[in-house]
Amino acid sequence: MISLNDEQKRAVMHFRGPCLVIGTPGSGKTRVITERIRYLVQNCKINPSNILVITFTKAAALEMKKRYSKIVGDTAEKVQFGTFHAIFFMILKIAYNFTVNNIIHDSAKRNILKQIVSDIDIEIQDENEFLNNIETEISLVKSERLDLKHYCSINCSWDIFKKIYNSYQSELARQRLIDFDDILVYCYELLSERQDVLNIWQRQYPFILIDEFQDINHVQYDIVKLLAKPENNIFIVGDDDQSIYGFRGARPDIMQQFLKDYKDAVKYVLGINYRCCASIVKASSRLIKHNQNRFTKKLVASKAEKVPVYIKKFDNITEEDNYICNKILEYHQMKIPYSEMAVLFRTNIQTRTLVSKLMEYNIPFIMKEHIPNIYEHWIVQDILTYIRVALGDRDRAYFLRIINKPKRYVHRNIFTKPYVHIEELKYFYKDKLWMLDRIEQFESDLKFISTLKPFAAVNFIRRGIGYDDYIKEYAEYRGLCVDDLMNILDEIQEEAKTQKSFEKWFEYIKLYGEELKKQAEKRKALLNLAEKEDDFVFVLTMHGAKGLEYTCVFIPDVNDGVIPHNKAVLDDNIEEERRMFYVAMTRAKEYLHISYVKERFNKKTDVSCFLHEIKCGKL
Repeated sequence: MISLNDEQKRAVMHFRGPCLVIGTPGSGKTRVITERIRYLVQNCKINPSNILVITFTKAAALEMKKRYSKIVGDTAEKVQFGTFHAIFFMILKIAYNFTVNNIIHDSAKRNILKQIVSDIDIEIQDENEFLNNIETEISLVKSERLDLKHYCSINCSWDIFKKIYNSYQSELARQRLIDFDDILVYCYELLSERQDVLNIWQRQYPFILIDEFQDINHVQYDIVKLLAKPENNIFIVGDDDQSIYGFRGARPDIMQQFLKDYKDAVKYVLGINYRCCASIVKASSRLIKHNQNRFTKKLVASKAEKVPVYIKKFDNITEEDNYICNKILEYHQMKIPYSEMAVLFRTNIQTRTLVSKLMEYNIPFIMKEHIPNIYEHWIVQDILTYIRVALGDRDRAYFLRIINKPKRYVHRNIFTKPYVHIEELKYFYKDKLWMLDRIEQFESDLKFISTLKPFAAVNFIRRGIGYDDYIKEYAEYRGLCVDDLMNILDEIQEEAKTQKSFEKWFEYIKLYGEELKKQAEKRKALLNLAEKEDDFVFVLTMHGAKGLEYTCVFIPDVNDGVIPHNKAVLDDNIEEERRMFYVAMTRAKEYLHISYVKERFNKKTDVSCFLHEIKCGKL
């Protein structure tokens, strides 16, 4: 333990009773956990098979075990490392004779929900988006053990969500399947109701260590409290300032609750940052201190200040993207590998313009997370379908897609043939002059679109035909944020401005889609460690960057409405957005570039309040 600092040593040498270790960014928390395990085994003579180490991801568990193995060798096999789900499922397997076959696959889960939703009378334009949101809500209800009577869905009415939830649970029960959230819920119910079973596991693991405790949800915490009794030798490591998974039920106040639940708990703060240079530590500290719901802590850097944090303003996104690409090339010429550089975005849909620019500059990159193809979004598909029909495509599916966007009250049953002829539509409505007028206006609009350039065509579809009005009505009907949908339209119209013809635009859309498929293959290879030696820039979200570090980090689009996100209204939401930005900043070891734009998609936009906090109000 010679290389540990004093606070790290004190944490490592904690023996019995509850302990909270606040592991700030780059403070060596993983080292503290592995050294404490060794201390328990070698100095305190604890049987390694009585030690349980819980992490949040399988990769983190494997990495922790690997590090510990380097210290002690083969005896590491006796210590139980695992994720919450793996440990809790192990308990269920023994109690209920479950096997992995009882865990529902993601595809089967999606099919069940898809069938349930299809049987309900609800208008949704993007089925995948709706199902993703419903899955997230079902997970939240389970992980927080919420009563459906008091839960208000943000995606549909209370009655519809209740019907979906109950139908889904009934189908799981019928097939004797459980999902990942059920693993937690069933384990809690088992240990709460069966004292004999609980006693077995309490005797098995009298020493429990938990990493990334700030990401824990209530049901996980309740299970851990049960397992830790009666000795309460529970050693938790986390940082409330890095709690960014509120949508999964994680709350920073659970760490504060720990000290209330365990009055005799000892607290240690690992405040020395060994990762970031001093300028980054100072800037990120100025930011995060604006949060009220946090432990007070003093953060210091072990590295001297190498360069300042760069904060730049650009007129538009194109300028910003060009700057990032040029800086990446400049750093690469300084012999910094591409793999030591990362561009971090608040959301994955922001990445499209940069990805296009990276392709243009021939900079190798990888998107660590799935990035949705904006051209596959239902709104963009509507716009592109208008253009395809205007150019002469008469496919029935295309007509069905757009004929009532906006509403023209054309009945779907009219379209009985694979291809549509507008003359036949006019003939069908020949006795209804008001409908005939609508069909003729539709025909006239299509002819006009065919004469336009891409930018003008999108603009006419939105405002001349009235597609924007349709989107506003749809957003109101579904209770969605209309600005989010309008942003999609603004972005695609801005993209259309760079395209000289429909032909070139469709060609670009095809190439962009092919690049995303290549990225999917890269991600798959990366997961298999097949391309670990490859050199590429990482493009990822702030959520996806957690736990990672890079020599150079770029954080673009630090504008109001982006970060903090426009959906963040309550104080708790703003504080989580601030924590997210803090996490992003502290991924950088030496060079941190933060930028914002004066205009996004032809709309003026304000700088993020977070930058005022970093600069103490001066920008």
